[in-house]
Amino acid sequence: MNIPGAAAFTGKRVAVLGLGISGQAAIAALTAHTSATVSAWDGRAEAIAELPGELATAVAQADPHTLVTELIAWQPDLVIIAPAFPATGLVWRQLRAADIPVWSEIELAWQLRAANDAGEFAPWLCVTGTNGKTTTVTMAASILQAAGRGGAPIGNVGNPAVTAVSDTSDSAPDAFVLELSSFQLYATHSMAPAAAICLNLADDHLEWHGSLAEYQAAKAKIYRQVTGTCCYPAGDSAIAQMLESASPTARQVAVTLTVPKVDQIGLVEDIAVDRAFPPGQISQATELFTLDHLTQLVPAGAALPAHLVQDALSAAALTRAIGITPEHIAAGLANVAAGAHRISEVANVAGVRWVDDSKATNAHAARAALATLPPASTVWIVGGLAKGARFEELVAEVSSRLAAVVVIGKDQEPWRAALAELTVPVHFVPPEIESPMTAAVQAAAQLAQPGNTVLLAPATASMDQFVSYEDRGNKFAAAVAEVTARD
Repeated sequence: MNIPGAAAFTGKRVAVLGLGISGQAAIAALTAHTSATVSAWDGRAEAIAELPGELATAVAQADPHTLVTELIAWQPDLVIIAPAFPATGLVWRQLRAADIPVWSEIELAWQLRAANDAGEFAPWLCVTGTNGKTTTVTMAASILQAAGRGGAPIGNVGNPAVTAVSDTSDSAPDAFVLELSSFQLYATHSMAPAAAICLNLADDHLEWHGSLAEYQAAKAKIYRQVTGTCCYPAGDSAIAQMLESASPTARQVAVTLTVPKVDQIGLVEDIAVDRAFPPGQISQATELFTLDHLTQLVPAGAALPAHLVQDALSAAALTRAIGITPEHIAAGLANVAAGAHRISEVANVAGVRWVDDSKATNAHAARAALATLPPASTVWIVGGLAKGARFEELVAEVSSRLAAVVVIGKDQEPWRAALAELTVPVHFVPPEIESPMTAAVQAAAQLAQPGNTVLLAPATASMDQFVSYEDRGNKFAAAVAEVTARD
């Protein structure tokens, strides 16, 4: 195997800006596979301490204005930028003004794909959306593994894309499934996946993009150059608008939770059926899997949420687009394990269920979690870094499910406004408290009655009081263990 695109970097000056996981992977790929002159730039001195010695320069500068000014003065031909720099921020504004091409690590990965001896590249299956990305790519990757064609998901989850797709070893996968955030797509320009899907679209990351329209435009880039199949959720008008920018040569295949029409994949009772592949299939419907293949993804006795079924249908559609058989789809889905911090039951004590959905970092995800629970049954733990979002609409939609609400987070104003008219008990954990999750769980324990579910589905990011959503979920589980041990 070889990397045909590597030659284009000869004589190029490439600056890698932001040395997180993707930045480090970009440096490693550039230095291993190209003869580019590479420099590294970050706001933290510790980030450049262990970089390879063959770099042209490595600069740590805490002041963003000075950092980008010095970077521009280095006169790069290209900048590989980390998602940490918002499109509305000073760094992006300065780079645009300097008219320097800016790529994401995903764009770099596309340029550094390995080809086999016949000159063929492994197809990419790409997933974006406000909610459900990780579940869908995990399912699709498991299907590819069952078919002997792929490895773990890459991109915004798992290994950096540039590391995986530039692998020239004999063990390299011959298909890839990528989770792509709006941040990554914003600076991705030439990627042409074999198949792609946007799962859904709701307000999120508005402080990064500046508006919902800009957020939607970034997401829409996933469809722009698809060579095979654009998959989409049937009946979603926002995503239908995004499809208007898709290549006219790409097929469009819808995913639905109802009986599928031609060019759709959907459900007939508890059976997922395909009426899209092969193209032109009118009179036949091919069975792909049954809902029994997904029961391991929810706690015993719990209902299978509609969004999990939708994710499985989406994964099936993507993999069918590159010829994966129904047998491998069913086997792959049956092998998927429940994800950590995604509707995960951590305790069931004295008639009260405690459920960790810390991965519900936006309103869309929290709404999906609450939709699975009975009316007036849920003590809801919410709050965190709102990122400019408001929650009045969310609260109005889920209020019938609630028995009580406990609010964490440093900025509680959006929740005070959204919950003002709620008639159930609402407890606000003081933002300055040292252990907010412990306090929240203790308050929830006081409010919960037998038959209730205490649900951590914060609808917000975690970084105001926790290291990550994983840390938030782990602290929830630890606090629940402490509280329930007293019962």
